Amino acid sequence: MKQNEVQDALARIAKVDFPNIQPIIGADKTTYYRNKLEFTFSNNRWLTQAEIDSDATFEREALGFHIPGRFDKIVDITHCHLQSAPSNEIRLAVKAFALKENLSFFDLRQQENLLRNLVVRTTSTGELMVIVIFFEPDMQAVEKLMAFLQTSFFEITSLYYIVNPKKNDAYQDLTPVLYAGKPYITESMEDLQFRISPKAFYQTNSEQAYELYKIVRTYATLQGKELVYDLYTGTGTIANFIARKAKQVIGIEYIEAAIKDAQQNAAINGIDNTLFFAGDMKDVLNTSFLDKHGKPDVIITDPPRAGMHEAVINTILVADPAKIVYVSCNPATQARDLQLLDHRYQIVAVQPVDMFPHTHHVENVVQLIRR
Repeated sequence: MKQNEVQDALARIAKVDFPNIQPIIGADKTTYYRNKLEFTFSNNRWLTQAEIDSDATFEREALGFHIPGRFDKIVDITHCHLQSAPSNEIRLAVKAFALKENLSFFDLRQQENLLRNLVVRTTSTGELMVIVIFFEPDMQAVEKLMAFLQTSFFEITSLYYIVNPKKNDAYQDLTPVLYAGKPYITESMEDLQFRISPKAFYQTNSEQAYELYKIVRTYATLQGKELVYDLYTGTGTIANFIARKAKQVIGIEYIEAAIKDAQQNAAINGIDNTLFFAGDMKDVLNTSFLDKHGKPDVIITDPPRAGMHEAVINTILVADPAKIVYVSCNPATQARDLQLLDHRYQIVAVQPVDMFPHTHHVENVVQLIRR
């Protein structure tokens, strides 16, 4: 189904010539593959129809996931098949402790009460970050729950809390407070180490991310003399992954905190041929930037689901690299962008990757060469 989605997007939306699509790379691990999950507390648990129809009374507190299409309904999770241990054990223990200590669960409609979200991040190196997000700065209650986690789960190597009094769950603009442990967790890929801070982005499926990055590196066909632009670089994972095969890699990303992570990851890996810049892509990547830093031999682009702004595509055409590697999590917007590049670039390889089993999402990597 995912392979067909890519085929259909290129044929019907892009309407360009492309070679036979490579067979999709499936995930060896289809359960317990996520390295990050965010659970939501609620005092208004989603009830089954059988529960609604019965006369019994039910516990209404929940710690789990949103029901599709309902911001105010949370399904309580007893066992999650997406993240490896001790994720389930931590979530269940936190819920039980909160009920025992009468810590209030968030009311999503009224925007009140204490406990808001629980974030669990794991790595292949065995490190574990837990972030508890509170709605109210009740420091006595915060201390009680954080101390419980610290003493109950020695596996936690990085323990944070955040107070979020806003009307949305986003915490990128808030300050995480380190309660115990290290300020980051570390993921490894080949001989590289990547530090992940509480707000840092890292591909959610670590094993498939490695498969994806290997394809990008292969499609870039670097010989060690190239100037590479890595657009939408995030925390610089791809940039640092390919840097040793290039003369220089320049990464651009909207989020300034992510750029700081990228610079730090380059430093801890002894990579000295990367430069990173923060700002809106359409504003940073312009002809002045090209004049100052040089026109790239290769461009790697991994935009968000909305794809690339037309101004960015126009600047790419001005930059005129010999090769483009386009990574996308949305084949439809990727196809739209490929159509705009078609008069100058020919698609020579297409490789879909299944990053998220049991979902409709598919990643796709396209290699283009200058006509």
